[in-house]
Amino acid sequence: MTQARTLPSWQFRTFASRLPASIWLCTIWVVVVVVVGATAQWISPYDYLQQAPLSRFAPPGALPGHLLGTDYLGRDLLSNILVATQTSLMIALAGSAICALIGTSLGFLAAHFGGWIDNLIMGFADAMASVPFIIFALGVLAFFGSSPLLFVFLVGVASWERYARLTRGLVLSANQDGYAEAARIVGVPSLRIYLRHILPNIAGPLIVQLTVNFPEIILLESGLSFLGLGIQPPATSLGLMVADGRNYVAIAWWLTALPGLIIVLTTLSISLLGDYLRDRFDARLR
Repeated sequence: MTQARTLPSWQFRTFASRLPASIWLCTIWVVVVVVVGATAQWISPYDYLQQAPLSRFAPPGALPGHLLGTDYLGRDLLSNILVATQTSLMIALAGSAICALIGTSLGFLAAHFGGWIDNLIMGFADAMASVPFIIFALGVLAFFGSSPLLFVFLVGVASWERYARLTRGLVLSANQDGYAEAARIVGVPSLRIYLRHILPNIAGPLIVQLTVNFPEIILLESGLSFLGLGIQPPATSLGLMVADGRNYVAIAWWLTALPGLIIVLTTLSISLLGDYLRDRFDARLR
């Protein structure tokens, strides 16, 4: 019993010692960002909409109680960054979930039915991949207007074709394995085979794809908000903060530099983690 209790901790220490220092730093940063996103409303020192015109453009550390300074309306920059990080993460999380759900479902349909349905889905995926998504997003938002629900759904359909192609290939490969064929022989319904047997076996590459797609959605949200087609005031996001502060770069560099730094560090950390997980899960790379 003693050996059974100590073995997991030994395995964890062995696994942790093999992790590169860069991966540890990325993991710590991602954990911090997630905690901030989950608790931003409670840990913010001020209401992010609270204005103090007499305290405008205070640099970081110059004004007591405002660690990162204030913006052009005298609002506490730290509070704005915390809430903006929460908004950007929520949009990226919802968008990634929608993207993964749509792409994975279509990939299963293409692999299951084949024929003209497969050609139709893959042809549509090729068409979506051939057009820069930012152009498509600009057209949709300019025509229908920007609303939170439409914006989340729009970023959610970005890169769904990657999930569709990946899922289709993995399902076709899994269908040739013995466990799927054995389940069919004993009369297990196809839906049960896909959900109970194939999906758990192909979840690793799909999770890796999610970690690769997640920072891209953060950048997409930031870019659209920067162009004025994403999150609209009084709500805030990291991209909107960069857009609001670009007119004051000469006199208040921190208004764009600090939220921009959060975007860079977050996307870089998640991208490096995604690359590391891909190397761990993909047998071809090993």
